[in-house]
Order: sequence, then C-alpha cells, then structure tokens
Amino acid sequence: MWKGGSVRSKCRKLFVAAIDFGTTYPGYAFSATSDWSKVLTSNWTGGKVVTLKTPTALLLNSDKEFQAFGYEAEDQYLDLARDEEHEDYYFFHRFKMILHSEKAISRKTKLKDATGKEIEAIKVFELSIKYLVGDLMKTLKNSYPDLKESDVEYVITVPAIWDDRSKQFMREAAREAGIEKSSLTIVLEPEAASIHCQYLPAKNLNLSTSKYLGELAVGTKYLVADLGGGTADITVHHKVDDGSLEEMREASGGPWGGKSVDDEFEKYIQEIIGEKSMQELKNACFDDYLELMRNFEFKKRSAKPGKEGNTHLSVPLGLVNIVKKDKSRKSLEKAIEMSPHAGKVTFENWKLKWKNEDFLRFFESTIKKIKDHIRTILFDSDMGNVETILMVGGFAECEVVQKSVRESFKMKRLVVPEDAGISVLKGAVYFGHIPDAISRRTARYTYGIQSWPAFNATKHPESKKVEVNGKARCKDVFFPYITKGQHLTVGYQKSQIFQALNPKEKKLECAIYISDSKDPKFVDDPGCHRLGVLVIPLPDLPDGASIELEESMIFGETELQIQAKDIYSGRSYEVQLDLLEEPSNETD
Repeated sequence: MWKGGSVRSKCRKLFVAAIDFGTTYPGYAFSATSDWSKVLTSNWTGGKVVTLKTPTALLLNSDKEFQAFGYEAEDQYLDLARDEEHEDYYFFHRFKMILHSEKAISRKTKLKDATGKEIEAIKVFELSIKYLVGDLMKTLKNSYPDLKESDVEYVITVPAIWDDRSKQFMREAAREAGIEKSSLTIVLEPEAASIHCQYLPAKNLNLSTSKYLGELAVGTKYLVADLGGGTADITVHHKVDDGSLEEMREASGGPWGGKSVDDEFEKYIQEIIGEKSMQELKNACFDDYLELMRNFEFKKRSAKPGKEGNTHLSVPLGLVNIVKKDKSRKSLEKAIEMSPHAGKVTFENWKLKWKNEDFLRFFESTIKKIKDHIRTILFDSDMGNVETILMVGGFAECEVVQKSVRESFKMKRLVVPEDAGISVLKGAVYFGHIPDAISRRTARYTYGIQSWPAFNATKHPESKKVEVNGKARCKDVFFPYITKGQHLTVGYQKSQIFQALNPKEKKLECAIYISDSKDPKFVDDPGCHRLGVLVIPLPDLPDGASIELEESMIFGETELQIQAKDIYSGRSYEVQLDLLEEPSNETD
C-alpha cells in the first residue's frame, strides 16, 4: 500500500503542484501523475547559496504593483534603503502570521509594510501566490513547452490550527491569483508531512528498523509535531486497516515556530537599546535591521546544544550609530551595562558575544511551550499508547529543539526525517495524488446555527424569552451540528430543512456559529462567535407557493463544504458561505 509506485494517482490532470506558503520561507514542488512519487522542488538563489525555499518577502512599487519576491525582493529593497529611495515602495516581510493572529480576518484587513504604509492583506497574498505560480509554470514549461495551467492541479498548505476564515482567505487569494476554484485543494500541514513520511524508508527517517513509517502495524498511533517558521501544529494520527490515517485528536498548537525565537532576540535587543531606538532602527535603517535579523537567523540555524565556547554576532553600523545618539546610553557598550543583560553579553570588535549556553536561552521559551503542549496531549487518558513523536518542519531541523524534546520524552521514539523542512511541501504533492490517505478527522470546534425553540421556563432564562407570532420562544439557542472533538469520516454530512414562506424572498440566509465548548447553550456564550452567513439564492415563486430546502454541511474534509437542494424536486442550488465579510459588532 505505502510504497511509492504501488498506488495509482487519483488526479485526472497531468501534474500536481503544491505551494507551501511558509511564514518565513515559501516554495513549491510538483510531480507528474504518471510517476507521482518522484517529486521535484523549486530552487532559489540567495547570494552564493541555492535553497529549496525563498524568503517570504514581497516588494511593490509606488503604484502598488508587483516588483519582486523572495531573495530578489529583499536585495532590491536593501539597495533602495541604502540609497534612501525606499519610502515610496511597499515591502512586506514574514506576513503570513496575520492569518493566525487576526481574530476575524476579512477582505478589508490591512497589512502594514516595513515603513507603516497599509494595503489590503488579500492583495499581498494574491500577488505572492501569483508570482509563485508563474515561476512554477516557467519551470514546468522548460521541460513541457505545450503545458497549460489547466493541466495542473494545485495544492496549497495551511496550518491545521487555522480557522475556517483563514482557509477561505487563502483560497480566495489563490483564486484572485488565477487558480481556478475547481483546480485547488487545501491541505493541512501536519497531515501532508505525515503522508510524506509514510513513503520514506527507515534511512530517511533516522529509524533503527528497516520499516517504512507506512509499514508500522495497523492500530499504531503517533504524535505529529509540525514545527514551522510561524506555528507549531500538533496532532495525533492513527493507522487503520486500509492503510489510511485517522486524526485521533483535533489539531492544536500556537505561534511557537522559529519566528518565535527571532521575536525573543528582537525583544532582547530592544531591552538593551530601548524601544525608541529599536523603532528608529526598523523605520529609518531597515536595511540594518534586516541585516541584524539575517545574522541572527544564521546563528540560530547553526546553534549546537552542549557545545562549549562563544557565539559571535555581527552588528550593523546603523544600530551602533543610533545608540550613540541616545543621550542616556551613548554607546552600545554602556547600553549593555545599563540593561538587564549586563554580564551575559558583551560588544567586542563590532560583534555581540555570548557564551554558547547563554545564546541558547533565546530558544528556551519557545521550546518550553512546544514541550508543554506535547506533554498535555501525551498525558491525555486516550493517548497512553502513543509511543512515537514525528517531528517535521523547518524548526524541527534545529538540533537544539531535537535534543530538548528527546531528553524530555525519553520513553518515546523521536522521528525526524531527512529534509524535515520540506516534508510538508512534498507531502502536499502526495495529497494531491492520494487525497483519501486521510480517512477521518477530528472537529476543532462545535458547529451549529441559531435556533428559536418554544420557551421552557425550566431550562431557558427569562432574559432570552421573546414572543414570535403569539408564541413564547427562546432566542439565541445554539443548535449543534457537530461537537468539538467528534471524529468525522471524510464527507460526513449533517442536514437541516429550511422553508421560504414568502414567495418574494430572493434568498435564504442562515448564520453559522462555532464554539470552543463541547456543549454551548447559546450563540452569545463565551467562546462562541459567528463564523459566517450561509446564503442560498432562491428562484422566483408564484404567489402562495413555498419551497423547502435541505441544507447540508459537509465535514471531515480540510475545508467546510455546503450543499443545498429542493427536497421535492431534487434540484441543487448554489450556496455561498461568506466567512470574509467585515466583522459586525455582534457579541462574541
């Protein structure tokens, strides 16, 4: 079942191409339907280095038109900044995290560039995806000149902890970038990595046995920790009889990727030079700020646990000059002496210097959050037989992370595949060929609608009592479709009948709600909020006529799907669930 060529691709197009839109580094990969396990990846040139991914950086000109992406965007903007010609340009860097941090993302959500200028976030994502698709097609056409975009099935990766709004935002940005709706699939990042590792032999998984991960016994459960640039996505998979995977626990996690370590470093520097100087570095000397963070990125990636000696980090001239202008600090040396970090770091020969053990403290907070979350999951009563931790993602390649996780979970087997940083990307290509590799998922929320049942004084509060057509009703009751933590087979369907009594109605509308609770009572309970509004366009009806529609919500996929049909004629209706409308002032 699990050995690459033994399963036929279910894709009807010539190629599957995946875009892993990472917080820090995106890239793409593809394979032909005829030989789908042979995955080819993108290559990018940054200076003298060729990498499989490129920085998440977008540069627009003064007219908000595309200028450059990736390494080219960084380099062009640095040149503009050094010549003080950057003010009219728009430079966006590591911007994906807005889809995690923004509570209610919408089409009107704005992103600030490096100098504080704003533009619609969806435009930034659209132009970035458009560039990646264009570069992908150029690569494919080098070998297949007659290939058309319609010959390619696209897969875009998203963190499993993203909500439905963020997924729809990504899909809409992709559509604006030119990808047809029917040609796009969304894949959850830990699922993609888990699928990829099913096909890797032991030598690529650093396993002591000769088995593929896919050849592990039916019934085996293992924890998947996808540690990327922005987020840590953690879930548990279970291998079932047909060789497919089931999600045993809803994906959870937080903003604990490699960028979190960068944030700790930036906070550290700010505690030395002060908030005002840090802002000046970002605004007036962004080229020096970017150089500082690049230098830290290099040291972060090369950090070794348990290694004696010192870590040296070059400091750009702009930072030193900014501190010199500070009347209280006057120099970087004095700024360090005045800071909480005196005695732990020095400034010598234009470099910051730490003992290696002190430098590794930048990792501590992030790694602790990851381990605490893994521990919470493993200590759950239902997870007692989880013996393996599969760790993937760019941050999983960090030896500091690996050593800490291995030492904290000595009774578990830690599996880190070779090239863990592109495991999600390659697995996304696999998912495009074998979408049934995941057979069951777990609901992250309780989904439902607002209902108005007959008022019952024994269970309904008086404050919710209203009169409708002469009858006492209870307003705002949460009518659940599925419950948080519920195991859902792919395509699980839950239906409800709606009736349009007024022949002049042009559409039916129904608000969809979600809750963090397993048993919400009302749609305005804490932890509940409106996800979006379901809109069903209606045909013209003669006077006195009515129509009854069966509205079905389909769960268990990577995205929520909606269908509606006339229960008498069987006619299907177009359904829209708009999750990206501007947030209302409703109670959450």
